[in-house]
Amino acid sequence: MDMKYIKPKNLKENKSLFFLKLLLIKQRTDQVTDEAASDVIPVNSWFPQINFNRFVFLDIIRFPVQLIWLTIVCVLGTLKHKAFRRTKPVVVEKHNVLPETTSPLQRMLHRRALGRRDRSGSTRPVRKYFWDELGEKIISFGDHLTLFNTHKKRVFYVVVLSILALLIIGTPFNMVGQSIFVLLMLALSYMIRNSPGRMVNMVMISMSLIVSTRYMYWRFTHSLNLDKPIDLVWGVLLLLAEIYAYVFLVFGYFQSGWLRRRKITPLPEDTSLWPTVDVFVPTYNEPLDIVQTTIYAALKLDWPSSKLKIYLLDDGHRDAFKAFAQDIGIEYLSRPDNEFAKAGNLNYGLKHSHGDLIAVFDCDHVPTRSFLQVTVGGFLEDPKLFLVQTPHQFYSEDPFEKNLRNFRLIPNESELFYSLVQKGNDFWNATFFCGSCAVLKRAPLLEVGGIALETVTEDAHTSLRLHRLGYRSRYIDIPQAAGLSPESLSAFIGQRMRWSRGMAQIFRIDNPLMGKGLSMMQRICYATSMLNFFSGIPRLIFLTAPLGFLFFHAYVILAPATTVVLYVLPHIVHSMIAKTRIQDGHRSNFFSEVYETVLSWYMAGPTTMALINPAKGKFNVTVKGQGIHRDFFDFQSATPYMIIIILNIAGIVAGVYRAKFGPDNELFSVFMNMVWALYNCFMLGSALFAAAEVRQIRVKHRIQINMTVLVHGRDGRCFIGETQNFSEGGAAILLGDRHGIQGLDHIWVTVRCANREKAFPCQVISSFDNGIRIQWAFESEEQRREFIQFTFGRANIWLYWTDHIQIEHPFLGLSKLVTLGSLGYLRMFQRIPGVLTLAKISLKLYRFIKSLLPITPKHLEYLWK
Repeated sequence: MDMKYIKPKNLKENKSLFFLKLLLIKQRTDQVTDEAASDVIPVNSWFPQINFNRFVFLDIIRFPVQLIWLTIVCVLGTLKHKAFRRTKPVVVEKHNVLPETTSPLQRMLHRRALGRRDRSGSTRPVRKYFWDELGEKIISFGDHLTLFNTHKKRVFYVVVLSILALLIIGTPFNMVGQSIFVLLMLALSYMIRNSPGRMVNMVMISMSLIVSTRYMYWRFTHSLNLDKPIDLVWGVLLLLAEIYAYVFLVFGYFQSGWLRRRKITPLPEDTSLWPTVDVFVPTYNEPLDIVQTTIYAALKLDWPSSKLKIYLLDDGHRDAFKAFAQDIGIEYLSRPDNEFAKAGNLNYGLKHSHGDLIAVFDCDHVPTRSFLQVTVGGFLEDPKLFLVQTPHQFYSEDPFEKNLRNFRLIPNESELFYSLVQKGNDFWNATFFCGSCAVLKRAPLLEVGGIALETVTEDAHTSLRLHRLGYRSRYIDIPQAAGLSPESLSAFIGQRMRWSRGMAQIFRIDNPLMGKGLSMMQRICYATSMLNFFSGIPRLIFLTAPLGFLFFHAYVILAPATTVVLYVLPHIVHSMIAKTRIQDGHRSNFFSEVYETVLSWYMAGPTTMALINPAKGKFNVTVKGQGIHRDFFDFQSATPYMIIIILNIAGIVAGVYRAKFGPDNELFSVFMNMVWALYNCFMLGSALFAAAEVRQIRVKHRIQINMTVLVHGRDGRCFIGETQNFSEGGAAILLGDRHGIQGLDHIWVTVRCANREKAFPCQVISSFDNGIRIQWAFESEEQRREFIQFTFGRANIWLYWTDHIQIEHPFLGLSKLVTLGSLGYLRMFQRIPGVLTLAKISLKLYRFIKSLLPITPKHLEYLWK
C-alpha cells in the first residue's frame, strides 16, 4: 500500500477537534502513516498497567489515576500542537562515495585518506600509517649512524646529549613555549613508540627523564607558596611524595633499562663431576598434604641419587611429619626451638647437612624434575657464583585475581619482578635470593655465618652480604617450580607487611647505598627494590592531597591551573608510555595501582617503625591451603580506605560549595581538585572490590593446563583426550563427540611424561557433549606420588603459563577504574548484614508504587519529544 506524508489542510483546526482525534485515532497524523490507518484504539491500549481479563483490587486505584493522567497528557498535547506539523524527510548522507566527475588524482588521495593496506594485509588509517612510517624511518636512520662505534665517541656524545638535556630542563618557557615543547615531545613519543630495538627504549627513557626532571625543577622553583604556612605544609608534603616517586622512577629506569636474558649452562656429561645437592623444604604450620606434594616432586629430580639428599625442616615438631619422612626415606630435622623463624630453620639444616649446593623450596613450591639440570651448571663454570635464582610461579589465584576475576587474564602482581626486574638485576650482578626456587653454594654461606638473622627478609639480606664480598649471582628466567598464593586478602596483606618490614630493616641497618663492596649499579638495584616498599606514605598523601585545597583552601601547587596541566600531564603521560614500553606486558597499569592502593596503609606503619626501631617486629607465617567457605566483605582490612573515601566525598561536596560561592577565577582549580578527589574515590572503590572475598571451597586448586591423555572406557574403548584443567583431586578432559562415557563410570586415564606412561584410576563425576569430569581414585599413596611426578613434575609444565595474558593499553585503565570502582561500592553494600534484605524490600516497594503510577501510552509518547 502506498505511503505518503499527510499535509495540513486547515492550519486553524479547532483545538477540541484535535483533542478528539488524539483520543480516537491510532497513529499520529503528522508522521508517515497508512491511508487506511484510522482504526479506533482499543481500551486496553490506554490502560497498559491493567489486565482487563483479570481485575485485582488495586485496579480500583490505577484506573482513575490513569484516566486523570491521560486527560493531562492530551490537554498538554493539544496546547503544544496548535497545528499539524509538516515532517521533513530524513536525508541520509552517503559517505565515501565520490561523484563520477572526480578526477583520478582525487580518487587516489581519497582512497589513501580512508585507509591503506600494509604489508601484513591489515588496513590502517593514513594518519596512523604516516606516524608509524615516520618513526620507523627515524629509527632506521639512527641504526645506520656510526656515532657510537668507539668508547671515546660514546662518552663524547653522552656528555653532549646530557648537556643538551640539562639546558632543556633548566630553560624557562612561557605558556606558548611550554605547549610547543609538550606537543613536540608527545609527537616524537607517538612516532617511535612501536619501533623495535633497545635504542627506542633508551630514547623513551630519556624523554621521560627530561620531562619529569623539568617538572620537578618547576615544582621546586615556581610552585611553592612560602608566605602562607598552611599552603607550605600541604605543598611540602605533596612535594616529598613526588620526590619519592621521581627517585623511584629514575632508579627503576636504571634497574630495568638493560636486561640479561641468560641461557642455561650445560652440565658435563661425566656425572662424577656433578656436585652434591641438599634440598631444603622448611615448614612450620602448613598441612601435611601440601608438604607431601613438594616432597614427592623433589624425589623425582633429575639428579644422581647418590648426590642428592632431601631434608624436611619441621619447625612445627609434628610426629606425622616425622613418620612421613621416615616412610619415604628422606631426612627429618626439627630443632629444639623456633628462634629466628625461617632463617634459623635454614641455618639448622645448614649445620646438619654436607652437600656442596643447597636447593631451597618453600613447602608449597612444587619443583619440576629439570630444576637442578637448569640451575647447577653455572656453579661449575664460575667459582665465585653463590646463587642461581629462578622465578616464583603461582598456580593458584591471589585474593586480587580471585575477587577481581582476572586470573591469568592480566599479569600477576609478581610478574614484573620475576620477568623484568630480576633480569635487570642480573645485568648488573645484583640478583638476590627470594627465599625459594633457588640454589645456593654452601661455602660462601658459611663464610658470612649462614643465613642472615637480623631481619625478617633474610633472603635479600644474605644476598647483599655476599655481593659485598665480591660473589656473583645469576637469574634464569625459566619457571622451574610453582606454588600457592595467599588465599585471603588479610593473609596477602600480612605477607606484604612482613616483606616491607624486612626491606626497611635492611635499609636501616645495612643500607646498600653505604658501605663497601658494591658497585654503583648494585647499590641502585638494591635500593630500588627496597624503596618499592616505602610507597605507603607517599600513596596516602596522593589519596588525600586534594583535600588541602577543598577543605582548607591550601594551594598544594601555587600556579595557574593551565600551567599545572602543562607540567603535570606530560610528566604522567611520558612516564606511563616509557614504563609500558619497558615493561612489555609484564605489568597491568591499572591493577597494579589497585594492589599498591590496598597495601599502602598496611606498608606505611611497618616501614616507619622499622626505620625507627629495626629490632621490633616478628616473622609471621603466610597462611595457605585453608580455603574460604563463604562470601564476605573484609571490613577489617577495608576500614582505612572507607575512612579515606568518606573524606574524599566530603571534599567533593566542599568543592561544589566553593564552585558556587567562591571566586570565579578559582573555578578551574576547584574543578581539578574535585576531579582528583573523584579519581581517588574510584581507585579506593576498586580497593573495596578486592576486599569483597569470594567463596573458595576447593582446597586442591585446579591448574588450567592442556595435557594430552589417553582415556580407557569401561567397555574397552580408548579415547585420546586433552585436559582442560587438573588437580590432585580431579580433572576435566575434552574428548570427541559420542564418547559414550557416563557418570559414575570407573575408568583409567593414562598420562605420559619423559617417555614414560602411567595409568591412574578415576571415577566419572559427570559427562557432557565432548568431555567428562573425573575424580581421581588412587588406590595407594604410591599412585598419588606417581601422579604428582607425572603432572606437577613435568619439565615443561610452566613454560607457557603466561603466554595468553592480555597486553593492556596504557590508557584503557581509566574505563576499568570507573567500572570496578563503582562495582566496589555496590559489593560492599551487598555484603553488609541486612542490606540485601533491605534492598529486596525497597525494590518490592518501588515496584508496588510504580504499578500505581500512570503510564503514557506508546502512541502518545511523541508528545514529550
